Amino acid sequence: MTVRVIATGGTFDKHYDEIAGKLTFSAGHLPAAIDRARITLPVHVEQLPFLDSLDMQDADRLRILTSCKSAAEECIVITHGTDTMPETAWVLGQAGLAKTIVLTGAMIPYEIVNSDALFNFGFAFGVVQTLAHGVYVVMNGQIFAWDNVLKNRELGVFNRR
Repeated sequence: MTVRVIATGGTFDKHYDEIAGKLTFSAGHLPAAIDRARITLPVHVEQLPFLDSLDMQDADRLRILTSCKSAAEECIVITHGTDTMPETAWVLGQAGLAKTIVLTGAMIPYEIVNSDALFNFGFAFGVVQTLAHGVYVVMNGQIFAWDNVLKNRELGVFNRR
């Protein structure tokens, strides 16, 4: 089995630019995360244009859907910004693909101390192999169906609707 991992940006892949004093995108963190998590299954990494999920438009979500549709793999993990992850999950879920698609991300960038990125990615990678076909949001040790998830911005966690 090969798992496809699609990187779309979000906090997971942000870098702290010390000169500008802000978070920006540079090279992605997935190769390092895969190595650090000691994943031994074959992985195919696909990097889409990195975006903060607040900047995602319908065309960006359709690009993600097209990648999922054209993927040979039945198990797909998508790293995505948390702010609009439920909206992308909704687009993917409505498509009804015969694949298991798991979206995950991070509240703290991968390269920052105490980041939740590696845990969320490892958990997503594990559950994508066991869940039935469908679309799920996987964050902080919980699994949410695509049509029953929202981000609680006040607490910085995900909840069921």
